[in-house]
Amino acid sequence: MDVLRPQIVRVGRRCYRKTFQSEDRNGEEPYREEEVELPEAQGMYCDEMCDMSTNVEKTDSGYRLALDVPNAFYGIIIGKKGETKQRIEMETQTQIRIPGRGQLGDIVILGRDRNGVMSAKTRIEVLAASARKRQYFTHFLSFPITGSDIQNQFEEFKVDVLRECDGDRGLDCNIFQTTEKLHLTLGILVLMNEAEIAKATQLLQQCKEDLIDPILRGQPLIARLQGLEFMNDDPGDVTVLYAKVELEDGSDRLQILADRIVDKFVSAGWMKQEYHKVKLHMTILNGKFRKFNDKTAKSVGQNDARKTKERETFDATNIMRLFGGHSFGMQHINTLQLSQPIIGPDGHYILESELALP
Repeated sequence: MDVLRPQIVRVGRRCYRKTFQSEDRNGEEPYREEEVELPEAQGMYCDEMCDMSTNVEKTDSGYRLALDVPNAFYGIIIGKKGETKQRIEMETQTQIRIPGRGQLGDIVILGRDRNGVMSAKTRIEVLAASARKRQYFTHFLSFPITGSDIQNQFEEFKVDVLRECDGDRGLDCNIFQTTEKLHLTLGILVLMNEAEIAKATQLLQQCKEDLIDPILRGQPLIARLQGLEFMNDDPGDVTVLYAKVELEDGSDRLQILADRIVDKFVSAGWMKQEYHKVKLHMTILNGKFRKFNDKTAKSVGQNDARKTKERETFDATNIMRLFGGHSFGMQHINTLQLSQPIIGPDGHYILESELALP
């Protein structure tokens, strides 16, 4: 880590700089609960008390706060040989109780001083947010593309490309998107347990009253998918090829809606802000799809293939020359979905929740 440019960690609407630690504190050590006497508070804490509205329970011996943290993050909070947890306890004058392996429940923070409890809470949240950023995404938000005309056009496009561009480097049937999985991605999420999925689902449902109704005002989104673009500057070395999308009426309502939905999920801490605005597109070819579809890759498992960072490129020069302006047709965008990036028995992504649009 560059100590002059520390990593930025966002927790909800708050932003923290992650300070450099020379020791490796990511080890997972089992936590053995011990009853200890709470130290006397000294009233000196380094953290800014920016969320004093949190419901902290007053007890006979001080204060108590229950914190809902996915158990997948317990290891980084405990640290190597318990050092991280012990350091937080010492610096905030608190006691932190973490459920043991296989146990369910909240992390409980106990302290004589409310500020100390809040300081420990902030530090635990920053650690959890940092760990979440290193997780591979578990869910994504999208507008599914289910129109039969577009799906038929896509199948014809696939046949034409494989015929006209046969022999081009890296091009084969395995890197095409599956027809049933065509969609416009808004963003990705890391949801670690059922409770987080429920909260994200609730937030999705709130989008109807907060965003969809006032932005769309009951008017449908009729989109045209036409023209091809790629994610880099060299058509001979492409990772992703996608179709562009625009509304038939020429308005920017779809872009505004997508941006506002992502902003809502970013503010709630469920998404990371990737770009200034959502890049609306329908992926049609992706070099990494080969790892899913190639039978020789099944021995390593789809999860391992999905996590690889290795670039899988192909030559799209002839595709752009022959099909750069290809039209896939019109789509009534009438559904917003929260899905897992896993294929169900019906060939579609596993659906968690959806929201109807006009």
